[in-house]
Amino acid sequence: MKNSNKIMYWVVTIFLSIGMSAGGIQQLFQVGGYNEIVTELGYPLYLLSILGAWKLLGVIAILLPKFPLLKEWAYAGFFFAMSGAFISHLAAGQPFSEAIPSLLLMVVTVLSWYLRPMSRKITIITSRNEQ
Repeated sequence: MKNSNKIMYWVVTIFLSIGMSAGGIQQLFQVGGYNEIVTELGYPLYLLSILGAWKLLGVIAILLPKFPLLKEWAYAGFFFAMSGAFISHLAAGQPFSEAIPSLLLMVVTVLSWYLRPMSRKITIITSRNEQ
Protein backbone atom coordinates (compact mmCIF):
# COMPACT_ATOMS: atom_id res chain seq x y z
CA MET A 1 0.00 0.00 0.00
CA LYS A 2 1.32 3.42 -0.89
CA ASN A 3 2.24 5.65 2.02
CA SER A 4 -0.30 8.30 0.93
CA ASN A 5 -3.08 5.69 0.86
CA LYS A 6 -2.10 4.49 4.31
CA ILE A 7 -2.19 8.06 5.65
CA MET A 8 -5.59 8.67 4.02
CA TYR A 9 -6.90 5.41 5.47
CA TRP A 10 -5.82 6.31 9.01
CA VAL A 11 -7.08 9.91 8.81
CA VAL A 12 -10.50 8.75 7.63
CA THR A 13 -10.62 5.81 10.04
CA ILE A 14 -9.67 7.95 13.04
CA PHE A 15 -12.35 10.49 12.07
CA LEU A 16 -14.85 7.61 11.78
CA SER A 17 -13.76 6.16 15.12
CA ILE A 18 -14.07 9.50 16.91
CA GLY A 19 -17.50 10.14 15.38
CA MET A 20 -18.82 6.69 16.19
CA SER A 21 -17.31 6.71 19.69
CA ALA A 22 -18.77 10.11 20.53
CA GLY A 23 -22.19 9.12 19.22
CA GLY A 24 -21.97 5.68 20.80
CA ILE A 25 -21.17 7.05 24.26
CA GLN A 26 -23.93 9.65 24.04
CA GLN A 27 -26.41 7.05 22.84
CA LEU A 28 -25.38 4.44 25.39
CA PHE A 29 -25.90 6.90 28.24
CA GLN A 30 -28.78 8.72 26.49
CA VAL A 31 -27.27 12.19 26.73
CA GLY A 32 -26.45 14.95 24.26
CA GLY A 33 -29.90 15.45 22.78
CA TYR A 34 -30.28 11.95 21.38
CA ASN A 35 -33.47 11.31 23.39
CA GLU A 36 -35.24 14.16 21.56
CA ILE A 37 -33.89 13.10 18.17
CA VAL A 38 -34.96 9.47 18.54
CA THR A 39 -38.36 10.46 19.93
CA GLU A 40 -38.97 12.83 17.01
CA LEU A 41 -38.09 10.01 14.60
CA GLY A 42 -40.59 7.72 16.34
CA TYR A 43 -38.15 5.15 17.72
CA PRO A 44 -38.16 3.80 21.30
CA LEU A 45 -35.49 5.17 23.64
CA TYR A 46 -34.05 1.73 24.43
CA LEU A 47 -32.80 1.61 20.85
CA LEU A 48 -30.18 4.21 21.83
CA SER A 49 -28.51 1.87 24.32
CA ILE A 50 -28.35 -0.92 21.76
CA LEU A 51 -26.93 1.32 19.01
CA GLY A 52 -24.46 2.94 21.40
CA ALA A 53 -23.06 -0.37 22.61
CA TRP A 54 -22.72 -1.75 19.09
CA LYS A 55 -21.04 1.43 17.82
CA LEU A 56 -18.41 1.23 20.55
CA LEU A 57 -17.78 -2.45 19.85
CA GLY A 58 -17.56 -1.64 16.13
CA VAL A 59 -14.90 1.00 16.76
CA ILE A 60 -12.85 -1.53 18.72
CA ALA A 61 -13.22 -4.09 15.92
CA ILE A 62 -12.11 -1.63 13.24
CA LEU A 63 -9.09 -0.37 15.17
CA LEU A 64 -7.75 -3.72 16.37
CA PRO A 65 -5.30 -5.49 14.07
CA LYS A 66 -6.33 -8.78 12.45
CA PHE A 67 -9.91 -10.14 12.62
CA PRO A 68 -10.84 -9.12 9.03
CA LEU A 69 -14.25 -10.81 9.11
CA LEU A 70 -15.16 -8.94 12.28
CA LYS A 71 -14.09 -5.69 10.59
CA GLU A 72 -16.41 -6.42 7.65
CA TRP A 73 -19.31 -6.87 10.07
CA ALA A 74 -18.41 -3.64 11.88
CA TYR A 75 -18.25 -1.66 8.63
CA ALA A 76 -21.56 -3.18 7.52
CA GLY A 77 -23.15 -2.29 10.86
CA PHE A 78 -21.89 1.29 10.63
CA PHE A 79 -23.22 1.58 7.09
CA PHE A 80 -26.64 0.19 8.02
CA ALA A 81 -26.90 2.40 11.12
CA MET A 82 -25.88 5.58 9.29
CA SER A 83 -27.93 4.94 6.15
CA GLY A 84 -30.91 4.11 8.38
CA ALA A 85 -30.41 7.32 10.36
CA PHE A 86 -30.11 9.35 7.15
CA ILE A 87 -33.28 7.87 5.66
CA SER A 88 -35.13 8.20 8.99
CA HIS A 89 -34.44 11.93 9.14
CA LEU A 90 -35.70 12.42 5.60
CA ALA A 91 -38.72 10.13 6.04
CA ALA A 92 -39.72 12.00 9.21
CA GLY A 93 -39.85 15.20 7.17
CA GLN A 94 -36.92 16.83 8.90
CA PRO A 95 -34.75 19.33 7.04
CA PHE A 96 -31.85 17.91 5.05
CA SER A 97 -29.46 19.68 7.42
CA GLU A 98 -30.57 17.32 10.21
CA ALA A 99 -29.53 14.33 8.10
CA ILE A 100 -26.06 15.64 7.16
CA PRO A 101 -24.17 14.17 10.17
CA SER A 102 -25.41 10.66 9.42
CA LEU A 103 -24.70 11.12 5.70
CA LEU A 104 -21.17 12.29 6.50
CA LEU A 105 -20.50 9.30 8.76
CA MET A 106 -21.94 6.97 6.11
CA VAL A 107 -19.54 8.38 3.48
CA VAL A 108 -16.61 8.18 5.91
CA THR A 109 -17.52 4.54 6.66
CA VAL A 110 -17.38 3.67 2.95
CA LEU A 111 -14.09 5.55 2.51
CA SER A 112 -12.47 3.80 5.48
CA TRP A 113 -13.65 0.42 4.19
CA TYR A 114 -12.42 1.16 0.66
CA LEU A 115 -9.02 2.48 1.73
CA ARG A 116 -8.24 -0.26 4.26
CA PRO A 117 -4.91 -2.07 3.73
CA MET A 118 -4.70 -5.69 2.63
CA SER A 119 -3.87 -6.78 6.17
CA ARG A 120 -7.36 -5.62 7.18
CA LYS A 121 -9.21 -7.34 4.31
CA ILE A 122 -10.58 -10.83 4.00
CA THR A 123 -8.41 -12.95 1.74
CA ILE A 124 -9.88 -15.97 0.03
CA ILE A 125 -7.55 -18.85 -0.56
CA THR A 126 -8.63 -21.31 -3.23
CA SER A 127 -7.01 -24.64 -3.95
CA ARG A 128 -5.93 -25.50 -7.46
CA ASN A 129 -8.65 -28.16 -7.64
CA GLU A 130 -11.37 -25.53 -7.33
CA GLN A 131 -10.09 -23.37 -10.17
